[in-house]
Amino acid sequence: MTKPRAWRSLEKIKLCRPRPVTDAPVEIPDSKVGQLDALLHASGVLDLIDAELEGRPGPKGLPVRTALVGLLLSLHYHHSASLADACRVLLDELRAPARSWLGVPDARHLDDHARHAFTRRVYRAFDRLTSTLDPYRCDRRSRLPADEAIDVAAAWEDADAEHVRRRTLLQEISDRLVLVTVRLAHRRGLFKGWRGDIGVDTTPVPAWHHPPSERRELASVELTAGWHYCGGAEEGIFGHSATLLVAASRRHPAGHPQAGERVSRHPQLALGLVLDTPGKRTGPNAVHALTALVPFGFPTGILAADRAYTDQTSPHFAQPARRLGYQLVLDYKQEQRGLQGTHQGALLIDGSLACPAIPTALAHSTTGLDDKAVRELDDDQQLTKLIETREPYFLRLKQSADARGAIRLQCPAAGPSPSVVCPRFNQAQHIPPPRPSTVDLTSRRATTAHSAAKPTVPIPQTERLRPLPKDELPRICQKPTITVRPGDLGKIDKFRQDRHYLRPTWQDAYRPGRANIEGLNARAKGHGINIADPKSRLAHGRVAQTILIALMVCSINLHILFTQQNTTTEAVTRHETQNVTELDSLTPPTMTTGLPPPAPPTVAANT
Repeated sequence: MTKPRAWRSLEKIKLCRPRPVTDAPVEIPDSKVGQLDALLHASGVLDLIDAELEGRPGPKGLPVRTALVGLLLSLHYHHSASLADACRVLLDELRAPARSWLGVPDARHLDDHARHAFTRRVYRAFDRLTSTLDPYRCDRRSRLPADEAIDVAAAWEDADAEHVRRRTLLQEISDRLVLVTVRLAHRRGLFKGWRGDIGVDTTPVPAWHHPPSERRELASVELTAGWHYCGGAEEGIFGHSATLLVAASRRHPAGHPQAGERVSRHPQLALGLVLDTPGKRTGPNAVHALTALVPFGFPTGILAADRAYTDQTSPHFAQPARRLGYQLVLDYKQEQRGLQGTHQGALLIDGSLACPAIPTALAHSTTGLDDKAVRELDDDQQLTKLIETREPYFLRLKQSADARGAIRLQCPAAGPSPSVVCPRFNQAQHIPPPRPSTVDLTSRRATTAHSAAKPTVPIPQTERLRPLPKDELPRICQKPTITVRPGDLGKIDKFRQDRHYLRPTWQDAYRPGRANIEGLNARAKGHGINIADPKSRLAHGRVAQTILIALMVCSINLHILFTQQNTTTEAVTRHETQNVTELDSLTPPTMTTGLPPPAPPTVAANT
């Protein structure tokens, strides 16, 4: 193939390159500045910051509000949370009305020294915020000796009252920056039909700085960072861990396989964010994010969590999540699958209590099952048949959880509609053999309900001929109903879940939830805003990283809402208990030139 002549000459190639029409920076509409400024006011973080900075000695300097609005604008237009990019936006891309709102001077009348002075004001404003919220102030620009770094890092873990207060305030600011977008979507009625399903995951947030040096006995600049190991990875990522919640969905409310469309068309927003040291408080961080959603009044549905949360002790994750009303859907490691323990004679198999006389082949059908076999379960007909065959032997739910979280489970051979036939149960409960009756073979319901169509629990032949005394039988066989309270199973209580593992009901709840949270991770680490790129958030310290990541997630949610508005054709139904405000419009209204932005609506910070 002959190359075009223009490709043979370097000079002609340069002339063919596209050029910008002008070198002048883009002008940001005043309406966008007003929208983000009003959103920041509505979150309530400015009130918290002003109250914390009250009484601080020295000049007040540039308002923190200006720096935060500049960061939001930089994220929206340039996908960067760098303070340098925020300064360029404030100086070069704002119109006169927006500059007057934020107290930014006109860059056309500034020389290089004046521009540098304003940049330093922005940096000092952000540093004033991070220094106030830092539990232990230290030099965040250099690597400390290891012995000094231990004291600084301990301030993020100890029980000192002032340290705890500052850490709590920092997390409150992070929560409000994320939840203000959730409140906006809720007020617009975008969560109508959502059943409260949530996916939770912990994703790495790499740090820009080097890890600690044992040879030189120097700590990292990021004192609270650590090594995050993703599932199946042998090499860790040095940085922090971000716990994210996503509004997930299931395939079908009843769990039918391949049911088709999702139950609801809600936006898959990030519902919570907690930044922490890798491996620290994995379960409690997820519970904190779930608790922050309680004031919204959302329904509580499925909580899909990966194996990192299955390893959490029950008081740290499973019990608090159940007290909030969520049904746990979990996955297991290879060595955790199969028979996991016993409780009152019943066997805990893959998170569900089963009859103690279940056939051994069914009880151990998933023992040692590797992850590849779980992913390719649909192709293994023999394994699928074994998992389906053991379902009638599981204890059935007789009474849902009460206020204490206790549930009542029933023997599968008990009740008016038993799922198995058990000679031991009939002997212990003195149930006479059924009388012969006529069965309509053309009726599927009649044939399914007949005892001959149900599996028979195999018991030893010696027990059939000489029944055991009732007091020697397992507890579940003595009385057909047991009560399971939170923590009753001890260490193995962390394995218990509310749907039968690998069954269609489990797959229709777990797989969409995991897909939703991985989709949010991909969006947060995509070609736009990328929380995994440390070059886009170069500020030092845990406080700065927490605020910048929260601003990033807030911007990601705004983009999701904007995409939802432009792609859906359904009419928006506002929440009945909320009034219509200017924040309800994702396309901000045009503001009068020269006037300050509209006063933000008075919305409670935690409602």
